[in-house]
Amino acid sequence: MSRKYFGTDGVRGRANAFPMTAGFALSLGAAVGRYFGTDETGRPRSVVIGKDTRLSGYMLETALTAGFTSTGMDVILLGPVPTPAVGLLTHSMRADVGVMISASHNPAHDNGLKFFGPDGFKLSDAAEAAIEADLEAQLHGPFCESGSSQGDEGDFDRAAMPPAEAIGRARRIENAAGRYIEFAKTSFPRGRRLDGLKVVIDCANGAAYAAAPQVLWELGAEVIPVGVAPDGTNINAGCGSTDTKLAARRVRETGADLGICLDGDADRVMILDETGAVADGDQLMGLLADRWAQAGQLRGGALVATVMSNLGLERFLAGRGLALHRTPVGDRHVVAAMRRGGFNLGGEQSGHIVMTDYATTGDGLIAGLQFLAAMVETGQPASALARVFTPCPQRLHNVRFRSDRLPLEEPSVREVIAAGQTRLGGKGRLLIRKSGTEPLIRVMGECEDEHLLEATIADVVAAVQAAG
Repeated sequence: MSRKYFGTDGVRGRANAFPMTAGFALSLGAAVGRYFGTDETGRPRSVVIGKDTRLSGYMLETALTAGFTSTGMDVILLGPVPTPAVGLLTHSMRADVGVMISASHNPAHDNGLKFFGPDGFKLSDAAEAAIEADLEAQLHGPFCESGSSQGDEGDFDRAAMPPAEAIGRARRIENAAGRYIEFAKTSFPRGRRLDGLKVVIDCANGAAYAAAPQVLWELGAEVIPVGVAPDGTNINAGCGSTDTKLAARRVRETGADLGICLDGDADRVMILDETGAVADGDQLMGLLADRWAQAGQLRGGALVATVMSNLGLERFLAGRGLALHRTPVGDRHVVAAMRRGGFNLGGEQSGHIVMTDYATTGDGLIAGLQFLAAMVETGQPASALARVFTPCPQRLHNVRFRSDRLPLEEPSVREVIAAGQTRLGGKGRLLIRKSGTEPLIRVMGECEDEHLLEATIADVVAAVQAAG
């Protein structure tokens, strides 16, 4: 069956509206619990649950715990931790599944559920499809758009549940962030320190608000924290990797050497140089690929990135004898390609940087530490390292559409897209896709001729708006 609830990065939606409701989270937790079952010795399986700082995280954490324990799984609650910490701790604590409650860079009114397998990597498409099939079979037809339910049985089949004496247990551990802090520090080159460097760290009022500043301070930096006062509703609001203006201002005001901007669950990063200028994921990947290749550490002589990465990055890598392997958008696709090909560096222009030598998913803090390591080892300022290639002019427009419309299936839209691709010819490219997390059509184009690019993008945007 096609995936109904899982998108490009777990299940996501507006909090307290279907499917991001307590009832659905309970049923989904139970479905995941049934999928993992008990091991061959009959030992209860376990799940670790982390979350970011959204108010709705309390509701979803409690509902998931009920769902998992109802199937006999033991639950370990981590509290607020970055997404990569959940991948790390799922594996290191020998848990069978991990869950991160977060909508990443989205506003506070959204939330999401990301699932990890026992190896610390996100669940495969096949696993998610199997979980959805079980969930659909167990729901008593009551989960309409309102999220209501019927009957005394609740939201799933009691017959599939273990007896009362086999219900799972739940416990909260207090040192989850501390475990991640110590691990993150090991990713920095042995014997190197950040003494003498002034670093602005913007935590987006999110999951890394305590861990990220602590890591930098313990490595010797003078730390200027931004976005470290979460109140449940201010995550990603005017700060973080999607809004770097505040951090850039602090870099300039304080004379900092660098700014590191994370998103709400700290799996994305944007780098700011000493002038406050932004370096996106493509620039960071280019820098790391070049440095790792020179050091003999880049496995496979290639970088894995998505179709969104800039043509300038591809040309930069080719000039150094390195390949760029492209995947569909989404860090799960990047990681899957990395694992198939044995590559150890990949990511997205948006700031997901995946370094499988260190983490099983994007890790914004560790990526920032890798940039700092380059500064320490070369003695160069951030501005000399943050722009390793000249980007090809690129434009991205997000066009919102009504949930009952499918604008990309309209013949009028398809005709405009085809005409635009023909106009660009060999000078550039168009990439038009539906967002996997929001009701948006993402219209991206690249071309050396900026006037031609603008005109082409405008035509496509207008056609999508008219159809949506």
